[in-house]
Order: sequence, then structure tokens, then C-alpha cells
Amino acid sequence: MDMTRYVNTFGRYLRTKYGEKVHKISVDASFTCPNRDGTKGIGGCTFCNNDSFSPLTTKAGSISKQIEEAKERVTERTGARKFIAYFQSYSNTYGEVDDLRRYYDEALSDPDVIVLAVGTRPDCVPDPVLELLAGYQQNGYEVWLELGLQSSFDDSLIAINRGHGFAEYEDAIDRARTFGLKLCTHLIMGLPGEKPTDTLITFDRVVALGVDAVKIHPLHFVKGIQLARQWKSGAVSELTLEQYTEVLSEILTRAPASLLFHRLTGSGDHQYLMGPEWVKHKWDVLGHLYRKLEAKAAAA
Repeated sequence: MDMTRYVNTFGRYLRTKYGEKVHKISVDASFTCPNRDGTKGIGGCTFCNNDSFSPLTTKAGSISKQIEEAKERVTERTGARKFIAYFQSYSNTYGEVDDLRRYYDEALSDPDVIVLAVGTRPDCVPDPVLELLAGYQQNGYEVWLELGLQSSFDDSLIAINRGHGFAEYEDAIDRARTFGLKLCTHLIMGLPGEKPTDTLITFDRVVALGVDAVKIHPLHFVKGIQLARQWKSGAVSELTLEQYTEVLSEILTRAPASLLFHRLTGSGDHQYLMGPEWVKHKWDVLGHLYRKLEAKAAAA
């Protein structure tokens, strides 16, 4: 199965650009979010349990220590010797610029870290932060700003306690573009109140704004989140493998050739996962998707 026949994958892009495998390692700088600390709300997004996203992140110790320990694990497992420092948990631009600079500088002080990726929210990227990130890019690092959008439908964003609307995302994209930053948008298929095909609409809106990459994964339910309680009570329906791969195959078919896909599926750590069961099996999901892409290509 060669997914790169049909998908412009981030992994292939990195290998082509750098001539070797470049592996992403998660960094935890103990950030929070404005819809957790009371600025906009409390409790966070109803789908969010960050421990399930990056369970192997070494939360104790300095950023340098986290990176060093992660490098040892990853090199032993994959052989990779160059790395992306991925500030993943919560909103990693939500702080004072001087503090952010200190965190990012520490990550990039490792000579094996050649890419900086920063995950955050559209309402947490003021111009001084964008200018800071652009400065690293001007100094020769590759920088990715990853914006969690999840959906372009404001009703859906309200339902998941997101704390911002699509307008804030549009504004963030417009301003980040003026700084020349590489932009990746996160999308979730199967949110409450949405049909799977609604993700096609969100995808088209995002692409029209000129992003460089997207991450897509199915809604799944992990321990400790509000959506899991709604799912157990029957208030939220479960996305099927067939629904997910059918819509995702359509997204991939209509995607611009230049658009990168950083992720095509995801389930978080299995010790937290409650459902759907099929999301645990990444290679089965990708195999199902691949067969749909082959069928579409044959019918074209």
C-alpha cells in the first residue's frame, strides 16, 4: 500500500526536502487555554483530553530534557536523527511573548531539531506572536503554525465549547499569511449535529483561504471528556468506518496537488479510548481508505 500515490503526505514532503526521515516529537510547556482558565470559559473543549493525545510526552523536566528523552526513544524505534519540536498540548501561543521565545529557543537549541511546530487556537495568535514565529523562519528554521479549527460551522463550535467562531479563524489565517508562515489546520469529522459530509464544506472553506496543510481525524471518545458522557447516554452518534473513509476519500480526491496532509486518522492513546472501536486500528483504516482511492482512480 503506497498512500503517496494518492496523497501528498507530510512524511514524503519532509523526506524529499531534507533527504532523510524527520520525526515529530511532542513537547509540553504547561500551557493552558482561554476556555479553560476562565478567560472565555472553563472545562475546555468537550472532546479534549490532552493526556490521550500525547501520552509519551515527558511532562516532568525542562523542554531540553523532554526532547533529549524523546529523541532516544524515537531513534531506537525508527532510526530518525532529525526532529520536529511539536508544542502540542493546549494553546502553545497563549502567553507572554518573552516566555514563548524562551520556550521555543530552548527547543531549537538542540542541533537535531530542525523544524518548529506550534499547535494553538485561532484566537491566541496576536501579531507579536506571529512576528516571533516568522523570525525563526527567517533564521532558517522551518516553522508550522497549526490552528485547531475542527469545524467551520459556528453552531458546531458552540456545541463543543470551542470559545471562538470561524471569523476568528479567518482573521488568524489572513494575518499569519502576511508573515509568510506555513499553516496547518486541524479538522474533526463527526462532531455533534454535523453530517460527515459537512466536513467537505469545512475543508473547501479552509482550502479557499490558502492553507498549506490539514490534519483530519474522526471524532472519538476518550475517558474524562464531556462528549464521552454524551456518547454513553446515546446523545451523540458514532461515526462509522465507512462514513469516515468515504468522505475522506472525496476530500483527498478534490484536494489541490500542493496541499499537504499531516494526518489522515487518529485515535489518541488506546488506554483512554472508549469508542469507536475501529479507530484503534490505524492500518485497517488506511487500508480501507486506500481501496476507496483505488476504486475512484479506476472509475475516473
